[in-house]
Amino acid sequence: MTDEKESTFLVTHVESDSAVLKDVRDGQVHTLSSNPGLAVDDAVEATVAPDPPMEVTYRVVEVADRRSLSIEESEEPPTVHERELAAETETGELAREERAGVGEVHVLTPPEADTADAVADVIDDRETTLSRAARLGVNRVEVRSEPGVVSVRYMP
Repeated sequence: MTDEKESTFLVTHVESDSAVLKDVRDGQVHTLSSNPGLAVDDAVEATVAPDPPMEVTYRVVEVADRRSLSIEESEEPPTVHERELAAETETGELAREERAGVGEVHVLTPPEADTADAVADVIDDRETTLSRAARLGVNRVEVRSEPGVVSVRYMP
């Protein structure tokens, strides 16, 4: 079937008889006509296909991989390296760096007074943060902060 789509999806909503998947590559949303045991915040490497005849809902053809994603705020401060990255980055900007192995570290440099708001923005925007984690192939997002520095660590 040519209408099949293979991608990485974030499960954004579930009910006993349906689920909503967001393609983390193109942002397209797919409502499933059944729920094959998925949970909110799962990342799913899957193939989906539209249900005939209307093709407004989808079914899962195959699940190649499934993993649960999480976001947590750590009590730990940013690492020395993350603080060094922040020092090289202008206030209000973002620095990105690949982690050794798998994942990335994003260092945000909000004004010191706005640090708590920046942390809350990352944690509250679950869909964007977890979509990025799914795209990067990691399971965990850890947010660390100190005044003027927020590190968002995408880790296996």
